[in-house]
Amino acid sequence: MASSYRTQSAKRWLPLEANPDVMNQFLWGLGLQEDDAECYDVYGLDGELLEMVPKPVLAVLFLYPLTSKTEEERMMHLNENQETKGNVYFMKQTVGNACGTIGLLHAVGNITSEIKLVDGSFLDRFFKSTASMDPLQRAAFLENDNEMEVAHSVAATAGDTEASDDVDTHFICYACVDGELYELDGRKSGPISHGLSSPNTLLQDAAKVIQGVIQKNPESLNFNVIAISKKSG
Repeated sequence: MASSYRTQSAKRWLPLEANPDVMNQFLWGLGLQEDDAECYDVYGLDGELLEMVPKPVLAVLFLYPLTSKTEEERMMHLNENQETKGNVYFMKQTVGNACGTIGLLHAVGNITSEIKLVDGSFLDRFFKSTASMDPLQRAAFLENDNEMEVAHSVAATAGDTEASDDVDTHFICYACVDGELYELDGRKSGPISHGLSSPNTLLQDAAKVIQGVIQKNPESLNFNVIAISKKSG
């Protein structure tokens, strides 16, 4: 979360680095089975580079710079009455710099039928505990969870760059739920549908939406895309 675009909560964490190795250790430590799914860098959005990403892709994380243009668009969405669709797992963000963790929770929360979580692990308990909550209740549950705060802090200091809470970038997640591509951003009022999609075309469909964001912000360079893919075998 950016220093100039703060969340309303007083609580702030250190931001997660856009680093698949850091995210893998974080997720595996919280209960995603190591032989089940893994994060990978997406090195570009053209067809050839997308083909290099291990398949099947289960979810896509996108890190982008917060600018006056992206904030304008966010405010437009805040004024819309977004209802959380039945099977979409969505939560709000109330902790500053928690967007990386919330992006990963959005990813895992919408692919629980495709992956295995270790019984009794943090992620297993988190999704069982928050299943019937609304997005703000889930945010409050996360904000008051010391175990997650410690895990996030360890992951945030494990990257290649020195951790600082003064950043101007933001993580969101794209997932395919019931044949639709959803953008999941805890700073917006609800999930945003980007039209029809499928597990086989999720990466390409998300890439098109991401390209649109990049084209609207030609002055910005700080974009990262990470795919969470199912491991074969």
